[in-house]
Amino acid sequence: MARIGFVGLGNMGGPMAANLVKAGHEVKGLDLSDEARARLAEAGGTPVTSIAEMAADAEVIVTMLPAGAHVRKVYGDEDGIFAHAKAGTLLIDSSTIDVDSARAVAEGARAAGMAMVDAPVSGGVGGATAGTLTFMVGGPDEAFEAARPYLDVMGKTIVHAGGPGNGQAAKICNNMLLGISMIGVCEAFVLAERLGLDHQKLYDISSTASGQCWSLTSYCPVPGPLPASPANRDYQPGFAAAMMLKDLKLAQEAASTSGASTPLGAEAAALYNMFCNAGEGGTDFSGIIRFLRGAQEG
Repeated sequence: MARIGFVGLGNMGGPMAANLVKAGHEVKGLDLSDEARARLAEAGGTPVTSIAEMAADAEVIVTMLPAGAHVRKVYGDEDGIFAHAKAGTLLIDSSTIDVDSARAVAEGARAAGMAMVDAPVSGGVGGATAGTLTFMVGGPDEAFEAARPYLDVMGKTIVHAGGPGNGQAAKICNNMLLGISMIGVCEAFVLAERLGLDHQKLYDISSTASGQCWSLTSYCPVPGPLPASPANRDYQPGFAAAMMLKDLKLAQEAASTSGASTPLGAEAAALYNMFCNAGEGGTDFSGIIRFLRGAQEG
């Protein structure tokens, strides 16, 4: 079993670290929150309060942080991971960040003699808790193979997307598609309501017809057809609208720098921005159907 350092023990990182503990690994976890560190201790891990303590004897370090600026700082500052971890340490960054930051940090790891993969996730808090996340992994073949045993503990589907930064590229492309498709499904249900078509009838038809997609058949945005969907829990978040907006903004930044045309992605970002500005950032992203109903009424 490995000695693992983990930075970022929030809603996603905490359960991921706990699953590594359950698998028999020795996990030292760092977070700014006292409560997050206490939860790791309850799970059998060892909470620490500095990067130096976390990294000192780590064979593997996993990070789950909010944004590219945080990742750059945690790895590259004079008191960061590159300064304290030993050469040969395997680094796994599961944050969802911009591609440029991911590639810059990967280059820093290479210069420090450390193997690194960017491995953002899909699957939400439920997937993190159950150990069924999807990991989209960027990095050299050797680093991917070294990381895989640890990713297998935390996830169910592990896909090597290519070189450094390609995990982040895959994540933002996937979530741009998800944001667009959810809006389309919501618009279809709003139109069905106006036309007097029952929710269940539309679901029964479209789930087996050409309109079928994950946003409909796995995450239906109206109560009833799928009992497990957030629509049946007043849109309590499995994946919050604010997190969707973050990913859509990352996609638009990448589209701008790469010269890609993504007009529907831009429209999805604008709609989720309005939804979040209306105080709904903590609502599940499928809850945008309520915003679309209101927009049509206005």
